[in-house]
Amino acid sequence: MKVLVIGSGGREHAICWKLAQSPSVEKVMCLPGNPGISLEEKCECLNERIDYKTKTDRNRVVEIALNDGIDLTIVGPEEPLVHGIVDDFRQKGLRIIGPEKAAARLEGSKDYAKTFMAKYGVRTSFSQTVNHYEEACKSIEQLSQFPIVIKADGLAAGKGVYICSSKGEAKEAVDELMNKGKFGESGKRVLIEEFLEGEEVSVLALTDSKVIVPLLSSKDHKRLLEGDKGPNTGGMGVVAPNPVMTDEIYNDFVSAILNPTLKGIKASGFDYRGIVFFGLMVKDKRCYLLEYNVRMGDPETEAILPLMASDLAELFLHTEQSKLDETRLKWHPGFCVNLILASEGYPNAYKKGKVITGCDRSIVQDESKVFFAGVGLNDKSELINTGGRVLSVSSTGDDLESDLV
Repeated sequence: MKVLVIGSGGREHAICWKLAQSPSVEKVMCLPGNPGISLEEKCECLNERIDYKTKTDRNRVVEIALNDGIDLTIVGPEEPLVHGIVDDFRQKGLRIIGPEKAAARLEGSKDYAKTFMAKYGVRTSFSQTVNHYEEACKSIEQLSQFPIVIKADGLAAGKGVYICSSKGEAKEAVDELMNKGKFGESGKRVLIEEFLEGEEVSVLALTDSKVIVPLLSSKDHKRLLEGDKGPNTGGMGVVAPNPVMTDEIYNDFVSAILNPTLKGIKASGFDYRGIVFFGLMVKDKRCYLLEYNVRMGDPETEAILPLMASDLAELFLHTEQSKLDETRLKWHPGFCVNLILASEGYPNAYKKGKVITGCDRSIVQDESKVFFAGVGLNDKSELINTGGRVLSVSSTGDDLESDLV
């Protein structure tokens, strides 16, 4: 089987690495990929940039899949999904993992996701959606309890969330989004949400629109600095499984979040054969859904896949063929800790083009693995940083203490 993976980050490196371990996989092609993926056995990168907003460019990806005899495509990032790459593939009879465009709105619009949650009884925090700066400021003035959360409605690479401890901070966040356009059109509409204090939990799940199968839980550390300080990022590291997720809390998640979500997918008539990512807050042993993502998380993927004993290619095939009810997941015992090496200045302005040394081969040492994220090549074929999050390092062990040594 030949598999195509769309994307170029640490998540895609981990997916390619895991797929290549399957005896049923002959070759893994990644579009565009990165130099680390090229170092993996069975893996090849297609160094071609695609603008997924345009139908012409999406058709180019379909053409690649047809010409190269691709048997299954996995979409890593959210942008191709939100712009309808799954619909484009399925119209040509090609197998692909991901939700159709209508279902991808669960990540593409936080306002739509909140409406979905309310309609199908998914437990979540209170929120209000505003369309104008003046309207947002008026709503903020009427609030008496802080902190509150300000969110960009659209895609913002995991960075469009502000936790504000005062009216002044909240208005600054809204100004940054709605007037200064920090995230472009994604911030033209904002959500003002109740702040929930508790423990964050991430759960990825596979669904084929008939059943939904959770993977291991994890804990993503979003703030830049230690002690949960600094600005939000796309994720600075992950622990899997999440120690917070006891049997009691897991059962609450299933009844209050997971099952109502599947009910909504069915009732909406979605063709959803892919990943549902649940961003949760656990407060007083009750789960609240903060957000949906419609793809695998980054860096959650880099912490979960090293613990997976199941054949990932087989899991994806069962998902695409609507046979998830025949699937039994298997996991290695123990924990995985993932840490991110980021460029100085991230998540704000940072310099690109710094040379990276010591990573000129696929790095697996003892129980550790290095995944490439924002890495490219310069004109001397040297590895350089091209993004804010550069390397993603995962280490497994019997317990968290041994992972951290």
